[in-house]
Amino acid sequence: MHAPVLVFKDSLKREQGNKVQHAIIQAAKASLHAHDDSLLYYSFFFEQTVADIVRTTLGPRSMLKMLLDPTGGIVVTNDGNSILRELDLAHPAAKSMIELSRTQDEEVGDGTTSVIVLAGEMLHVAEAFIDKNYHPTVICRAYNRALEDAIAALDKIALQIDINDRATLLGLVKSCIGTKFTGQFGDLIADLAIDATSIVGVDVGQGIREVDIKKYIKVEKVPGGQLEDSKVLKGVMFNKDVVTPGKMKRRIPNPRIILLDCPLEYKKGENQTNAELVKEEDWEVLLKMEEEYIENLCAQILKFKPDLVITEKGLSDLACHYLSKAGVSAIRRLRKTDNNRISKACGATIVNRPDELQESDVGTGAGLFEVRKIGDEFFTFIVDCKDPKACTVLLRGASKDLLNEVERNLQDAMSVARNILKNPKLVPGGGASEMTVSSILKQKSSSIEGIEKWPYEAAAVAFEAIPRTLAQNCGVNVIRTMTALQGKHANGENAWFGIDGNSGSIVDMKERKVWDAYNVKEQTFKTAIEAACMLLRIDDIVSGIKKKQAPGSGPAPSKPKVEDEGDADNEQILPE
Repeated sequence: MHAPVLVFKDSLKREQGNKVQHAIIQAAKASLHAHDDSLLYYSFFFEQTVADIVRTTLGPRSMLKMLLDPTGGIVVTNDGNSILRELDLAHPAAKSMIELSRTQDEEVGDGTTSVIVLAGEMLHVAEAFIDKNYHPTVICRAYNRALEDAIAALDKIALQIDINDRATLLGLVKSCIGTKFTGQFGDLIADLAIDATSIVGVDVGQGIREVDIKKYIKVEKVPGGQLEDSKVLKGVMFNKDVVTPGKMKRRIPNPRIILLDCPLEYKKGENQTNAELVKEEDWEVLLKMEEEYIENLCAQILKFKPDLVITEKGLSDLACHYLSKAGVSAIRRLRKTDNNRISKACGATIVNRPDELQESDVGTGAGLFEVRKIGDEFFTFIVDCKDPKACTVLLRGASKDLLNEVERNLQDAMSVARNILKNPKLVPGGGASEMTVSSILKQKSSSIEGIEKWPYEAAAVAFEAIPRTLAQNCGVNVIRTMTALQGKHANGENAWFGIDGNSGSIVDMKERKVWDAYNVKEQTFKTAIEAACMLLRIDDIVSGIKKKQAPGSGPAPSKPKVEDEGDADNEQILPE
């Protein structure tokens, strides 16, 4: 039977067999093609590898990358996910490598650079086996086996810790953000992260604490002041002022707070309505009805003697008058997310209709309501709450770029603190975990039979990429350092010896208190190896990328082409 005839458009491109695997490995390692509209990335990163782009950002001696984002802003960071997110790539395999970093960031919030470096190395060592005509399934089977043994090795060296021991928590978060820009500020960011996650943590039973960083921790960046002025507020802060500053109080101790999700103004018809009035008195009746409606609304609220009313919707001038007359401060058009945080902080319940208000809906947990002016803007503080389950981290700093980088580092630190609260286990940092896993896998490889032995051993060698990269970024002699470290880890001993990211010397990580969260390390190994296996199993790429046209220009009119019967080839005369 003949092979099937496939007819593609001219713009389609197809690659098959070993060529595909080589192309994927080169894309993950090497091939970066920026689109026409991102020549900056093209000239800056071309001929470099996806893994190599972020390789220099690993460890305390990491370098920073300066990127121009699509809106023309500048991003200066050494966070692997932030860097790769800004890149515009054409090769599908390179795009999937970038997805790894995003997945890692969403899942555990740290290890975004490590996962790219490790996945790139796994693909790099697989290239030799593809050249020798190993079937990709054999390589993947060996890699999956190596992953199972690597997780088992991690379990052996993991340490259980007490989440109430603040010194240990502080050491762990510090070692995780020691590689970041804010590592130079000592305990500051680590303290902020631990304080914030401790406030919003909720016990869900069996000694497990659930921490929702996205919903209940807000990071408010205010340019000006010093970074040391940053703090965690036991409550909520947002960029709003009271509705009528002259008439309403801007400072109320122990306020009674009512939160609403409805407008305090006259209801308008959902559809456009026209009212025809015959008598002049009818107009006055209409206006009076509106006033009475607003007065009733305010009376239902004032019955509970609140000090502060906050609504997500509008607040009419008349309602404002009634509230200020009763000595009540009001804030309108607040975001739903901020309203939810206030509810969690002061114990109030968000009410949809004023006539459904009850005494239990009033929030009495806040210690102070205050409106302060910072720079040119007014900020509302609802702080000193009794048992808040939401908080705000106030960041101060010299410039917006600095604050953006501090925020990225703080998000990583909070993710690490959250991971420890969920699963309080530690593994050694500084590449010690990877070296231990590598030495254990090398020993086990001798007991594996068949051709899977060689890819399994290659996977063991690939784990050494992390400590090797740390040594490279410190500027020490990589070969000597790695040989000495391999000697320490021979026979699976000295599991806690790794590379000091600042000096490049080999030290005991337990003494230096350089830790990694078990969750982060486990997720890094899983994501890197599973992604490498997925990419290796691709054997056919069909891509039809249309070239971009200038805006407004339609397709160029094609000239009529006359062909003789002899000129026409088979493909052209087939209908599309």
